[in-house]
Amino acid sequence: MKVLIVYYSTYGNVFKMAKFVAEGVREIKGAEPVIRKVQELIPASVIESREDMKAGREMQKDIPQVTLDDFREAGAIAFGTPTRFGNVSAQLKNQIDQLTSLWFAGELEGKTAGIFVSTASLHGGQETTILTLMAPLLHLGMILVGVPYSVKELFTTQGGGSPYGPGHIAGQDSQREIDQHEAIICRALGRRLAEIGLRLQKK
Repeated sequence: MKVLIVYYSTYGNVFKMAKFVAEGVREIKGAEPVIRKVQELIPASVIESREDMKAGREMQKDIPQVTLDDFREAGAIAFGTPTRFGNVSAQLKNQIDQLTSLWFAGELEGKTAGIFVSTASLHGGQETTILTLMAPLLHLGMILVGVPYSVKELFTTQGGGSPYGPGHIAGQDSQREIDQHEAIICRALGRRLAEIGLRLQKK
């Protein structure tokens, strides 16, 4: 079963989270992670004027852009986004808005879905972003998966992460690396999406 990990990342932090989610997927026999990025909407002139944005783009240059077939072929899907004023990034929302044909055909119904996010600050909207992004996924008929408190790092994390999904605090300059607890929570989401997705496929 393919687990699609589709994300948007300006500076590379959400991309790094996607790789940790993929590590968790690989731990489950019969599950294969597929990492895909969404279309950039920031003008090239703006990116070229920022060294940090150029570095983020370069980091992800070899990641293919997601297609509708990627969504069709996946048995489970993880959605990754930075927060934008407490909400999903325009880039990822733009991609979700293009899933109408799959919605009409019911092609995403019954697939497990999870969400992971990155913010600059501790209270930068991680939970509101995940909760608001759940609404369109429910419209698509997906089955939402979070991270249960049996993942003990939810109690000890000094960075991001909640029962709603993994989180990362990137810092004001977006340079803080993903810490051990944040990485463990990302892997936990990958495992859970794969495990539950495989169980649902067998029914």
